[in-house]
Amino acid sequence: MGVSIIAVAVSYLLGNISPAILLGRIYEVDIKKEGSGNAGTTNVLRVLGKKAAVITLFIDVLKGAAAVILGSFIGNGGLALICGVAVFCGHIWPAFYKFKGGKGVATALGVVLTATPVLGAATLAVALLIIAVTRRVSAGSVVWAVVFPVAATLYDPDLMVWSIVMGVIIIITHRQNIVRLFKGQEPKIRL
Repeated sequence: MGVSIIAVAVSYLLGNISPAILLGRIYEVDIKKEGSGNAGTTNVLRVLGKKAAVITLFIDVLKGAAAVILGSFIGNGGLALICGVAVFCGHIWPAFYKFKGGKGVATALGVVLTATPVLGAATLAVALLIIAVTRRVSAGSVVWAVVFPVAATLYDPDLMVWSIVMGVIIIITHRQNIVRLFKGQEPKIRL
């Protein structure tokens, strides 16, 4: 039990590592005060460029995967999913940065692709299609947040609570994006 608690705590702290903020410091830019103010890949792309965005995406996905692997190694599939939620929450609400982090999509992607590779890949394909069609990352993220819990629950009912928790949190973190999407004001990205 004690080891499991430590694994969850380590996963949360792993989520606190913010490549967006750290790269911003290297570039002498406060990423939370530029662009959308979000410490995530899309804002890094707009403010710092492609190279920084790729690094941010890679590290955010990697930390999600690492937490699931840690949970699997120490415990079982259940602990792996809990560690996945912990790293995801650590990314969104990092204690290191006054509980103001990114929106959680890249870290969720790392968690899902590691915990449920087939479902992760299939639902990622849907999200990428939406992004390609709309040229809006937020549209793909919101669609993924709805599609993944449905697919996960149909695939394995034991995944229902876990997938719904992550999906709902992503929708909450994108609430302003959703308003802008409905108003046609959400910025597009260059593919």
